[in-house]
Amino acid sequence: MEIHIRVCFGYLSMLMVTIMMPLQIAESQGGLKTGFYSSSCPDAEAIVKSSVKYYYDNDPTIAAGLLRLHFHDCFVQGCDGSVLIKGASAERSATANRGARGFEVIDYAKSQIEASCPGVVSCADILALAARDSVDLSDGPSWNVPLGRRDGRISLASQVNLPSPFESIADHRQKFADKGLDDQDLVTLVGAHTIGQTHCQFSSYRLYNFTKTGNADPTISPSFLPRFQNICPINGDGSKEVDLDIDSQQKFDVSFFKNVRDGNAVLESDQRLWGDSVTQKIVKKYAGNFKGLLGAKFAYEFRKAMIKMSSIEVKTGTEGEIRHICSRFNYY
Repeated sequence: MEIHIRVCFGYLSMLMVTIMMPLQIAESQGGLKTGFYSSSCPDAEAIVKSSVKYYYDNDPTIAAGLLRLHFHDCFVQGCDGSVLIKGASAERSATANRGARGFEVIDYAKSQIEASCPGVVSCADILALAARDSVDLSDGPSWNVPLGRRDGRISLASQVNLPSPFESIADHRQKFADKGLDDQDLVTLVGAHTIGQTHCQFSSYRLYNFTKTGNADPTISPSFLPRFQNICPINGDGSKEVDLDIDSQQKFDVSFFKNVRDGNAVLESDQRLWGDSVTQKIVKKYAGNFKGLLGAKFAYEFRKAMIKMSSIEVKTGTEGEIRHICSRFNYY
């Protein structure tokens, strides 16, 4: 496999070695393997990709929604499609998932696949593929997704304990470590915020009376503060959307890390990556001056981290089920 990245002309000769070198990413992971449906449903990946593109062409922000949905799925009971289940007590109804988006994309892709290969492709795999395709459509890296996940039969809002934007780096580090992910994975996966959005209610507290001092969060750059306050005015609409990457919200790139480095991060948890000595080193690596080279490094690491994350506590073989409809369990 090769990474295909736009590079600055001046660094082309130096980057060719880095970019053209095949990435040594495992073709199998956690009982999963690439090409899992090559015989049983050979058009599955193409159907998912065309489904994601259909929705993306109408609303590019759906890419971030699908990527976040996959993350939220994997961090609760593993990557088993449990976040897709509807119900008053299901994960989908948890406070942390109230703003989750992209369910209709998964449902649409599933209906297309069921028409071609009924009872073969899991909703969990469709979600993993949709996350990959969302990054690809946003000018980010692509990768071969190891497949073979089975859908879970449990979905409980009470089990949702996702990383919060109000938590410390230590809290995030522990929650990632609990899933077998390290600091490199943490920073790399948070880099998905390059195409993300939030709402003023989750960040405006940093702007006016941070920790009841009457002042703004001192980690916010003085040059960025007026712009940030203009987006989220005092006593303004808390539901107003804010881009997490102030420079290129719909492009998957390293500008998010440059914002963290420069004090221009929107979420406090993102800015805290710069205040921790370990995560700061990783941010520096991605936000360096040689944009082409380090853009390639981020792309490489993001692919690895996504494959690793999408293999958390997966169900394979005869575990779980293959749902007929992604939003509800099968009935026997």
